Amino acid sequence: MGPIVTLTMNPAVDLAARVAKVVPVDKMRCATPRFDPGGGGINVARTVAALGLEVTAVFPSGGYSGKLLEQLVRDAGVPVRPVPVAESTRESLSVTEEATGKQYRFVFPGSRLTDPEQHRCLAAVERAVSGARYLVASGSLPPGASADFYQVLIDLVVDLGVRVVLDTSGAALRAVRGGAYLIKPSVRELGDYIGRPLRDTAEQLSAARGLITSGLTEIVLLSLGASGAMVVTRDSHEWFPSIPARVRSGIGAGDAMVGGTTAGLAKGYSLDAAVRLGIAAATAALATAGTAPGRPGHITELYEELMRTGTSGGGAGAVADPRLS
Repeated sequence: MGPIVTLTMNPAVDLAARVAKVVPVDKMRCATPRFDPGGGGINVARTVAALGLEVTAVFPSGGYSGKLLEQLVRDAGVPVRPVPVAESTRESLSVTEEATGKQYRFVFPGSRLTDPEQHRCLAAVERAVSGARYLVASGSLPPGASADFYQVLIDLVVDLGVRVVLDTSGAALRAVRGGAYLIKPSVRELGDYIGRPLRDTAEQLSAARGLITSGLTEIVLLSLGASGAMVVTRDSHEWFPSIPARVRSGIGAGDAMVGGTTAGLAKGYSLDAAVRLGIAAATAALATAGTAPGRPGHITELYEELMRTGTSGGGAGAVADPRLS
């Protein structure tokens, strides 16, 4: 079981607060804010660390907010390999309205990366994956990044014998030509990729398998939101239905699913068992504040429950909330 490395090209410091009611114009007195390290790969790394596996987080870092991000990631028990960049790391804000339970999320653009800064990120990954089995590249690309950045990354690390788990969307996903081991789109993101909505299971399965037959990836982990998740390979597919869960915050739950699944694969679990670990991690993350990963004990309880009861004609499991997509 080698270590896992994550790459977050568009990281953020996530601020979360609560307010009695969201209204225009008037000042809204918020509760004390919570600060979390944010960005797809960083959230993945925190879940992997919570599950007791060795993980290293690579990400660009700039300005005072970048220094704060580095410290927040270290405080989460994750070793960091920050890549210094000129522009300040972005911040994001989520506000939960206590009167309704609704969560409002404000996401700002990331820092613009120059070509040399992008090359330094690739060099940092190349050093970090020495001895690793999996690289998780997760999240959007920042302004200035080449659209094919993830393809360049895949070509680099696959030649080093490392499997790539990719969770991105839009132009960054469309620029990927092949070589990934696992890709985790939501059903909406997959529909955007092929250029039309996916209305039923047959269309979703066909679109997912198209990514595999084209050589883009070996496995598609398709998030279906409240309807669950589906795992597709060249020769098989399995559906994991959803289960209800109490939601405290949905931010980062999809990243927790990627982290748990990758951790399971790194532990040598079968694919269906690894996905169940991912689903358990995602469900546990819904019960935590901000973007915090689920408690290890809670993840273990959910995973053991899913392994005991997770049998049906199309598979079983749980994706507990639409925000997992």
